[in-house]
Amino acid sequence: MAAKELAVLVGGPAGSGVFATGAIAARALLYHGYSVFATNEYPSTIRGGHQWVLVRGRLGENVYAHCRSIDALLALDAETIRLHEARLGGRGVVVCDESVAKGLCSNARIVALGLREVVEKAGAPPVAVNVAGLSALLAMMGARLEPILEAVKSYYRGRERLAELNVRVATMAYELGVKLEALSSLKLKYEPRGGRLLLDGNSAVALGALAGGMSFFAAYPITPASPILHFLAEVQEEVGAIVVQAECELAAINMAVGAAYAGARAVVATSGPGFSLMAEALGEAAMTETPIVVVNVQRAGPSTGLPTHTAQGDLRFAIHASHGEFPRVVLAPGDPVEAYQLTCEALNLAWRYQVPVILLTDKYLGESYWTIDGLPRVEPDEGSIIVGEAPAGYARYRVTDDGVSPMLLPGTRGARVYANANEHDEEGFVTVDPETVRRMQEKRFRKLRMLRALAEERGVKVYGSGRVALLVWGSTKMVALEALRELEGVKLVQVVWLEPFPAQSLGRELEGCRVLVAENNATGQLASLVREHLLREPDSLLLRYDGRQLEPEEIVEFVRGGRGG
Repeated sequence: MAAKELAVLVGGPAGSGVFATGAIAARALLYHGYSVFATNEYPSTIRGGHQWVLVRGRLGENVYAHCRSIDALLALDAETIRLHEARLGGRGVVVCDESVAKGLCSNARIVALGLREVVEKAGAPPVAVNVAGLSALLAMMGARLEPILEAVKSYYRGRERLAELNVRVATMAYELGVKLEALSSLKLKYEPRGGRLLLDGNSAVALGALAGGMSFFAAYPITPASPILHFLAEVQEEVGAIVVQAECELAAINMAVGAAYAGARAVVATSGPGFSLMAEALGEAAMTETPIVVVNVQRAGPSTGLPTHTAQGDLRFAIHASHGEFPRVVLAPGDPVEAYQLTCEALNLAWRYQVPVILLTDKYLGESYWTIDGLPRVEPDEGSIIVGEAPAGYARYRVTDDGVSPMLLPGTRGARVYANANEHDEEGFVTVDPETVRRMQEKRFRKLRMLRALAEERGVKVYGSGRVALLVWGSTKMVALEALRELEGVKLVQVVWLEPFPAQSLGRELEGCRVLVAENNATGQLASLVREHLLREPDSLLLRYDGRQLEPEEIVEFVRGGRGG
């Protein structure tokens, strides 16, 4: 039967090439013409532990998220079979090396092949059994050899010796799999489409920052935000940006504040524990009205929590982080294209309104891959910087009608540029005068008028129509979109701007609807914002807080079941 869609899970111990196999499988399906989604799970250990990658493909339509049931399992050890065989559908098959299957007690349909023998004959290292297994499995499913080899070459680009070895392994194992085609009832189709690519959320953030004119980036390595640092470090010379691996998160954000004061469009990226450390400097940026962007790739907390697992537990913290009161913007993209657009927009907002902007993503968005048709055109907005010569009477913190003061950069002719984290007057000098303190606080908060208008204009997205509104934020959007394929009379409402909160536009979308909220946290933080801003109690909540993203099937059951009405 021709497979319009399929799901393949690759599992094994750390160091066995599980992620490489997943990346090659995703590309092979993409080159066959499938829309592809891929996600992973791995433990927070330096070495060892079980990890897996799920690759899902769909022909002719987008695939948005993962799924419970799988069609094939490529097992690089016996533990993988034990852990995942229950997810195999009725026609599911397990492919593994003969050594893995030896003495194994399992109810799954296992195809044990001489993969290690193939690798040995090819003269490749033992770890290449991953590529041998994948090629054999895809061959059993009727895949063409050329797209598989292209996927191997693409993954090993720049490592020609490894590419050559793995191409040889894939070719030999493919012949092994072709002979067993009768064992698989699913047959891949070949309908290639050009112009598409696979993109993960972390790479999209890095690309969006560059598109937004970012010229300075600082970070301290932390899962799951580190890939942003790795991406930018690799391209920094090519794009002319400065990328710094700081000694800690405190240093990273203070470097960014200093760089932005000097005129660099600065971004930092971190995860929950690092964002906690950055909270004080976030207030410094607010008080000095220095434009910075902080990316928080959320993981499950509190404290160290589950460092390699996803969550949406930092929403309230992002809205309130640091002491005192100040205007800020909190944005939450739901997919890689939005991550790209909103990172650029975050930089533009920071520089236009001289406020800190926080971009909330999460591990699921950051490390999963989706097929996209391309990226939209976005451009940097220079904001309200005065260039050339300082105007007469220039004051960095001039009280203005919209709250945005004129901004000069150090080095501008005739300019005296003060930045002061103490309360200050219009010139930047320290003050405790109550009238001046009140005026400066009100000046900063006047920016909210314009930011609230933007939030109302851009802060809510709607997919589909119906009298049931499924309310989500962040990457839960993609899971909900996948669920929407199975639901009727349901519209998906995504809140993109979390601060300022788009209360009026959201209220219009929810009017007359039964409101269901799905979130990846334990307390329903978006639901609490709905109560706070709309004075409305959601009709039902679906919360997941075990470090895993909600499943599309879970949302379908929630909406159809008694809880969802």
